[in-house]
Parts: sequence; structure tokens; C-alpha cells
Amino acid sequence: MTSPLFESSITSLPLLNRGKVRDIYGIDNDKMLIITSDRLSAFDVILPDPIPGKGEVLTAMANFWFGKLSHIIPNQLTGVDPETVVAANEREQVRGRAIVVKKLKPLPIEAVVRGYLIGSGWKDYKATGKVCGIPLPAGLQMAQQLPQPLFTPSTKAELGDHDENIDYATVEKTVGAALAAQVRDAALRLYSEAAAYALTRGIIIADTKFEFGLDAAGTLHLIDEVLTPDSSRFWPADTYAVGTSPPSFDKQFVRDYLETLDWNKQAPGPKLPQDILEKTAAKYREALARLAG
Repeated sequence: MTSPLFESSITSLPLLNRGKVRDIYGIDNDKMLIITSDRLSAFDVILPDPIPGKGEVLTAMANFWFGKLSHIIPNQLTGVDPETVVAANEREQVRGRAIVVKKLKPLPIEAVVRGYLIGSGWKDYKATGKVCGIPLPAGLQMAQQLPQPLFTPSTKAELGDHDENIDYATVEKTVGAALAAQVRDAALRLYSEAAAYALTRGIIIADTKFEFGLDAAGTLHLIDEVLTPDSSRFWPADTYAVGTSPPSFDKQFVRDYLETLDWNKQAPGPKLPQDILEKTAAKYREALARLAG
């Protein structure tokens, strides 16, 4: 394991964007370099302490899923070795934590799929009997599996802002009816196949978010990250019980710790104790080991 990388400093390529976790550099007209740092964001605030090895785990897990689900939809991967596109003295920054991707036009929505009633979906249901405007049967409990997975899209917020849930009609207005249906159907199929596989490895995928982009020909591609502990809620199947919030392999562990603090969920984020950093890193590694072997 290399030393933690909070922020990359590649000078041989132009920096295009620094997100909550990923740093993106331009390579040429049709390719980009994405480096997954060890930064962790919670409540849309980047925390000051990196999680050791997190970027490598997220990269390995996303690459596993990109390969496993490539029969459903094309993805952003090019197969180009990241170490070949940076200067020799910068290779350690990309080793095991970077990918070279196609330059695609991202859609301005996040494709959230919920298979279980938890988080903001549970709060929404308790208040309205619906999740993101979709009516559900009465009497469902916290963490209960939904009758079928729900497509509950959201806006894609700028850094520091919160994503806002939107209804399907808004997606149709934003990207057009045909593309909205393609995104919804792809997201539901990706989730359903991934969730069925994960269950065979002892993991419940409660919910996840996908991002999509278009190439010059208008072909839909799966982009960004996919089915990682940062973009999904993973629960151990052997301790799952309806009516309680299950322990998880994702950053919910950190969120739960932060909820015990007197912190207003605004930047700057609080420092994390060493044991929280180590336990979080271990949860990420265990999720990868269970899913990808």
C-alpha cells in the first residue's frame, strides 16, 4: 500500500477538475486521466484526513464492476495504462488508483436506484408515504426491501452543494423522453444484476447512484465510479434485519461517528480519530475482498 494521497499534483497534464474525491486531468481531445484520491466527503464536506488505501480500493472495485456489467452498456474505460500518460516521476501518484477514460459529455443528472427503504428515502416515506413522489404500500419498515427497485434521480450538485431529488418528468424535460427512458432502464438493470451477484457474496446493495455520459455519436456510456462504497450502501447480509439501520461497508460508518459530534455539517470538516480512519479503511478493503475476491 502506498502512502495516503490527499491531493494529486500532476504537472505533465492540465488539471481539468478537482471533485470531492477525484482529480481529473486532460490527456488529448478524446481521453482524460481520473485519479481517485484518498479524500473522504461526508454531508458534502471534504474531511481533512485521508482514508489510507481508499483510492486504490475504489479504483479496483469500480474496474471490477465496469468489467462485470459491460454487457449491459458501454463504459468510459479505454484500457490505456495510466502510468504511460504521466511523467516518470509522477507514476507513483497514479499507480493502482487511476484510469484513462474516454472524454464523454456527462448528463446533468444522477441516476439513483433504491432497493431498500433507508436514508432520505425512509424519511420521505415516513412523512409522505412516498419515496421521491413514488407511492409505496403502507406499513413498510426501516431497511425493508422495496417491492421492486425504484429509479429516484437527482440533480448533480456543484462541489459543496447538495444534490436535490427530482421526479422522472424533470429528467424527461432535462434530457428528453427517449434518453430519460434509456437512463432509467439501464440504471435499473445495472442495479438488479449487481445486487443479485453481490448477494451471492454476502453483501446487500441497498441503494446506489450511477452517472452516464454520451459520446459524439450519442451513445450512452456508464461513467464516473460504479457500485463502490462511496456511491452505494453495502450491508452485510448475515446481520441484516428489517426495522434497524444495518451496519455497513461504506462511509455511513463515518457519517454515524460525525452525527455524535457537535458539528454543523459545514466546512471545514472535523478531524477523524485514528481508530475511525483505520476501521473505515478496513471496511472498504473487506467490501472489495468479498465482492471481487
